[in-house]
Amino acid sequence: MTKSAPNPITRLIKATGYSLAGLRAAYKNEQAFRQEVWLCFILVPLAFYLTDVAVERALLIGSWLVVMIAELMNSAIEAVVDRIGDEWHELAGRAKDIASAAVMVALLLVVIVWLLVLC
Repeated sequence: MTKSAPNPITRLIKATGYSLAGLRAAYKNEQAFRQEVWLCFILVPLAFYLTDVAVERALLIGSWLVVMIAELMNSAIEAVVDRIGDEWHELAGRAKDIASAAVMVALLLVVIVWLLVLC
């Protein structure tokens, strides 16, 4: 017996619920993500205050959202690696370090974008 595909609306509602659960889990368990959320509450209004051009606002806000995306991916990778085991393994350490580097590169992007747009 084959299982029928779920209704697209039902699937969208369930996917939204899973995404919101992920955001709640990241906020609850990841201090860096909490800090980035609060910085978002500062940076988004600041982007509107400092620029009059929609594209510039999009660049300023979008660059910060990239940081938050990178942090979510970093947290997900750390959770999976930690779930696998507590013992140190070179590949587990490498995965965590690379995910952390992605956050650092995203932060560098924010600095570059904000400097180029505002200077």
